[in-house]
Amino acid sequence: MLWTSLKRIASSGAKNFARSGAVSFATVLIMTVTLVIVGFLIFLSALLTHTLALVQDKVDVNVYFTVDAAEGDILAIQDSLEELPEVATVTYTSRDAALEEFKTRHANDQLTLQALEELGENPLGASLAIKAKDPSQYESIVNHLADDPSGTDIVDRINYYQNKSVIDRLTGAIETMEKAGLFVVILFAGASVIIALATIRLAIYSARDEIAVMRLVGASNMYIRGPFIVAGILSGIMAAVIALLLFYPATWYAGSALSSWLGGFNLFDYYVSNFAMVFGILVGSGILIGALASWLAVRRYLKV
Repeated sequence: MLWTSLKRIASSGAKNFARSGAVSFATVLIMTVTLVIVGFLIFLSALLTHTLALVQDKVDVNVYFTVDAAEGDILAIQDSLEELPEVATVTYTSRDAALEEFKTRHANDQLTLQALEELGENPLGASLAIKAKDPSQYESIVNHLADDPSGTDIVDRINYYQNKSVIDRLTGAIETMEKAGLFVVILFAGASVIIALATIRLAIYSARDEIAVMRLVGASNMYIRGPFIVAGILSGIMAAVIALLLFYPATWYAGSALSSWLGGFNLFDYYVSNFAMVFGILVGSGILIGALASWLAVRRYLKV
């Protein structure tokens, strides 16, 4: 009996959707715009994540050692750092490599190179470049180095305190962007439901006489609401499919035209590689918004 009722509700909802014509078209159009905004927020979030990752990758802490520090002692410190859960990578630069890098950087500064030759020896010490998994973890890494007795005599300086203000600003920016992103998502989600609700309300209002007849013959609230909820779900699914089709050429063009401006982030590559996720979010959002807006419209405006 229940299965029969559900089949009738689904059939009636599909017929109402097809029969509504212009109203159904307007509903799908509005929900398509809504889901395009949802998709835009997905791409914006991915772009922000990519940008923050690029900035994080450029922030590190360098440990400079004295010129007489033994390589074995430095490598032992490197091993101890790599065991820390906060550390992503530790890169060792030997004295000779540091000297070559220095000469490359000052290739056009003959005065500096001449002064270096007059020294007759390598004045640079080895170093370790440390990258943390999260910028907020650099302080605990530096504290670990300060507590390590093996590095007391061979560590010349650590540039953490020179970079601390940059690291703190980056940490604050990440937290602010995460909060702002959540706020924008909530704001647009609420606006989407309101817009879809207003449009679907028109479709339901046009069927008010049919609803009145159904109530007179004793139809249950579920049987009255059901077809409109099914029509809302169909609108959401169709809007999601249209939005997905629109994103294909849009991301292809933006990916080729804006990749260099977006720090190497290619929107089309992201869309293709994450299509299943985008598909699930848009279709799920379309179904949820259509069903919720239809249910609210029937309940609030038709007094079922």
